[in-house]
Amino acid sequence: MNTKKQKLYIEYPLATKSSNIVWEQIGTIHGLERWLADYVEEVREGIIALTWGEEWTEHHTLEAQVIDQQRNQFIRLQWVNEDDPDAYWEMRIGRSELTDELCLLVSDYAFPEDIDDLHDLWDGNMERLHRVSGL
Repeated sequence: MNTKKQKLYIEYPLATKSSNIVWEQIGTIHGLERWLADYVEEVREGIIALTWGEEWTEHHTLEAQVIDQQRNQFIRLQWVNEDDPDAYWEMRIGRSELTDELCLLVSDYAFPEDIDDLHDLWDGNMERLHRVSGL
């Protein structure tokens, strides 16, 4: 059985020409809290906690380490409890090769049987990003 995670790569078009606006949504605690999780906080230097659900009821919290980032370009994170040292998730601001429009390039890793669910999860995340920011 193949237990190695596979890389998922998705390109989402954005309705803006400003990488600054996109960066505010993907590279800041406040921006991530608007669309990626219900609560986002920096718990230690370079470690953020993402919580889904209300803290006083049923909720789920995961911590991610910011591995690398470059303002207005990309942020790369790795789950603190990640077993695969090569697995990370990244949001990169880029340009579509077809249209030359600004887009968000998402890279993430999952086991082969979970790739479709991960793709659906990112589609839902992007729907929320569009709804709250117009991107």
